[in-house]
Amino acid sequence: MTQPPNVRGTPTPPRASAQPRVPAQPGAASHGTAPDGAATDGPTASGADGGPPPMPQVSRAPGGGRRAWAAGWSRLRAAATTEPGRLRIIGAVLAALIVAFGAVTAWEVSARSSAADDVVSRSQPLSSDAAAVYRSLADADTAASSGFLAGVEEPPAVRERYEKDIALASRLLVEAAATTDGSSASGRQIATLNEGLPRYYGLIERARANNRLGKPLGGAYLRFANEQMTKELLPAAQLLYEAETARLDRDQDAARGRPYAALATGLLALAALGWAQRRLYLRTNRVFNHGLLAATAAAAVLLLWLAVGHTVARAQLHEARIHGQESLAVLSDARINSLKARANENLTLVARGTVLTNDGKSDKYETDYATGMRRLQSGLRQARRLADDAAGRDPVASAADAAAEWRTRHEQASAQDKAGDYDGALRKIIGAEGSTGAAFDQVDESLEKALAHEEREFSRAARDGRGALAGLPVGAGVLTALGAGAAVLGIGRRLSEYR
Repeated sequence: MTQPPNVRGTPTPPRASAQPRVPAQPGAASHGTAPDGAATDGPTASGADGGPPPMPQVSRAPGGGRRAWAAGWSRLRAAATTEPGRLRIIGAVLAALIVAFGAVTAWEVSARSSAADDVVSRSQPLSSDAAAVYRSLADADTAASSGFLAGVEEPPAVRERYEKDIALASRLLVEAAATTDGSSASGRQIATLNEGLPRYYGLIERARANNRLGKPLGGAYLRFANEQMTKELLPAAQLLYEAETARLDRDQDAARGRPYAALATGLLALAALGWAQRRLYLRTNRVFNHGLLAATAAAAVLLLWLAVGHTVARAQLHEARIHGQESLAVLSDARINSLKARANENLTLVARGTVLTNDGKSDKYETDYATGMRRLQSGLRQARRLADDAAGRDPVASAADAAAEWRTRHEQASAQDKAGDYDGALRKIIGAEGSTGAAFDQVDESLEKALAHEEREFSRAARDGRGALAGLPVGAGVLTALGAGAAVLGIGRRLSEYR
């Protein structure tokens, strides 16, 4: 029997996935055969224009910035667990504190030094000029009335004094207008004075012209000019002086302000340096770290310089205010009251009792004279108390003696006028010797000396106060750089032991 042949089964064909992949050729068409031989209907992995495939878009997960910050903080904490890491942090903090101390010191001292410079070079001169404007206007009114009483033969010295006062007031107003904002309080008063001064000058010239012709209308013009001076010009000059004095006070307060932030930052830097050196001593048993010791010395020198310099500056500026500025204010008021009293004394003879007070019972100019003399004597007593040396007290004492003599002579002149001796009263008012005019001149001359002395004292004390702060901002920068560098070097020296 024949056996059927042993025929093997037909082998199973391989799966399509087992076929080898054909690499895509560069520049292949966008539609073609897939790697497994199947046809494709869309673009392949290459770019739509046959170029390289586009980069895959990676979306940033929300909170990535917070995770990065957290990772950085974790690394910092990890670094802080080692002694070198802690030392690096300590060095950075010490350098930052020293730099902050120097920066705050330079900032605060620069502001106070600038304010002190304003006191010396701007505020005080403007306040002094404003007071000079007031005195010039009051003195011009006094000289005008004195010249009017002299009649046709007006003394050349009186006329020259009047013209000099008007010229000085005009010049100072022009200078003040050039450095003052027109919308400010000072600017408005300067505008009022610039507008009213020419009108006053014109009224005085009309009074003088009519007086030379012997017309009684001249007295009316003189009284009207005096009214404009006392009700318009002098009040504006007083407001100008008060505004400039207020600016001077603000600058002085700014210059005398205590540098609390700089002092606190300096003490904090010194405390941190002391703690760091103690820490190193406890861990290394070494007494000194030269770098940190130098940084401590630099910070201590700067703090001491700041404290001493500001204390001296504050003391000098305080002296300038008490023994300079306040004395100047009192003396200026006293001199202005003497000028007003003199003008009213002259007008008592010009008006001859035709101008009465509001109640109609007394002569207006005689009443105003008495008020001015009381204020003058009160101001002289106060100025004598404020004077701190013989050079300041002696002129004030001389002015007080002359003011007392002035009142005595005025009473004599008033008695002669009431008795009908007008010419005798006139000689007692404007005469060369033994007159009230001579006593007034002595008062005015003494007050001028006292004012000049107090102005010199104020300027000296204010300059000394400004000088106490000079160089401190630059010194703060130099000492800060030295201190921060020394702190970094001191910590670096300790770090080198771990390498």
